[in-house]
Amino acid sequence: MSDILSALDNVLEERKKAAPDSSYVSSLYHKGLNKILEKIGEEATETIISAKDAEQSQDNSDLIYETADLWFHTLVMLHQRGEDSQAILNELARRFDLSGLVEKANRSK
Repeated sequence: MSDILSALDNVLEERKKAAPDSSYVSSLYHKGLNKILEKIGEEATETIISAKDAEQSQDNSDLIYETADLWFHTLVMLHQRGEDSQAILNELARRFDLSGLVEKANRSK
């Protein structure tokens, strides 16, 4: 999985240098953080709806598709802010053996 994320990180960084009319991601970078956040909100809503639909239909294909869109746009946001997927993987690794209840309690300190 990290190979795919690394490849995607490379593409997202390359798109920062591209002309806005040359790619979708370049156009998002050019439009700025608010447009990227708007897309994340749209994709989050679509993911929620597809999860509810999947519960009824027992077909997760749309849920997987929409979750991929959500992850993708979140990565665009991270790259716009100078981060990449490795930062998220590092954070998840840090939390791996930590109880969710303990981790949540630590955030409030």
